[in-house]
Amino acid sequence: MAREFLACRQDCVLPPGTAARVQGALVDPVCYLIEEGGGRWHPYLIAAAIDALGGDSTQFGPLLAALEVMHTGSLMVDDLQDGSVVRRGAAAAHVAFDPALVLNAATAAFFVLDRALRLVMPTDPCTQVSMYQSYLGMLRSAHAGQALDIAGLRTVMDPAVASHAGEGVLDAVRLTHTLKSGAPVRCFLELGPYGCGASTQQREALARFGEAIGTAYQITDDVQDLTGVLRSGAPTKQVGEDLRNGKVTMPLAHAVDLLPQPDMAELWSQVRQPGTDRETVDRAIKVLTSCGAVHAAAREADEPLLTDPGRHPLHPEPRRLVRRLTATPATPPCIKGAQQSPRCTPDL
Repeated sequence: MAREFLACRQDCVLPPGTAARVQGALVDPVCYLIEEGGGRWHPYLIAAAIDALGGDSTQFGPLLAALEVMHTGSLMVDDLQDGSVVRRGAAAAHVAFDPALVLNAATAAFFVLDRALRLVMPTDPCTQVSMYQSYLGMLRSAHAGQALDIAGLRTVMDPAVASHAGEGVLDAVRLTHTLKSGAPVRCFLELGPYGCGASTQQREALARFGEAIGTAYQITDDVQDLTGVLRSGAPTKQVGEDLRNGKVTMPLAHAVDLLPQPDMAELWSQVRQPGTDRETVDRAIKVLTSCGAVHAAAREADEPLLTDPGRHPLHPEPRRLVRRLTATPATPPCIKGAQQSPRCTPDL
């Protein structure tokens, strides 16, 4: 199976030990983070959608696993680019492994989908093309969202603070979150239903629902960056990491309208550049909490994404589902065996 995994010619010579070297360089960094746990709510949500449409999610294990691997790869890249040192209560992958190795392994995780599709999805060429188009489009959206996130929103935040008008920066944060986190879940909830004969209308409804869930999840992550998250008694990430990195997140964007302009200008001047010290970050968190900005962001993640319930017929309040999914880690039955495995090993 090594040749299939490596996508090399059948007559290509694989020297002894090749599989072990690929395992260590390409697979182990990804498996390291997968085995640290996490909510695993992406495969759970997709499995629930497949079952709701009359399919059998236990037959889609390879697809669900591939999408979780892709999500894990995106977290590894995100941590490396942000300089985050903690993920899921343990050392981030680029801390535990060589950063160059992690970047390559994380990027390779985006390309495991094709093997999963060959195993479990329809063989109809038109359907396969549609699925690949959806996935590749999602990768473009997610990378665009990550690019906007890395570039930052200082050029949008500066005039917003000066004019005491937060609408523009709020819209910019929402767009970044929709591209970076909403688009992947949208795609995931498009792909699964292809395998159980869902109609175009059903797939589109699930796609909108997925985008709502993914966007709300990222807003919730903004809130949790300020409030902290514990798993098994240990913090899953450093509190105030986004503020320390000079990022404009949803609570900070909401503060533009909630704080008096002089107070907002002072706060922004303190956290505008990366490298803010711990004491300043702690003070900023207190200000964002006391002015209601943290609550405003949390409320936005709890309320329906759109005021028209007919746009999301599968669930009236998708963002509340995010809170339940993030509060209670769940693993669909079709991949529980993989979670319990002592070592994450591909079919080499």
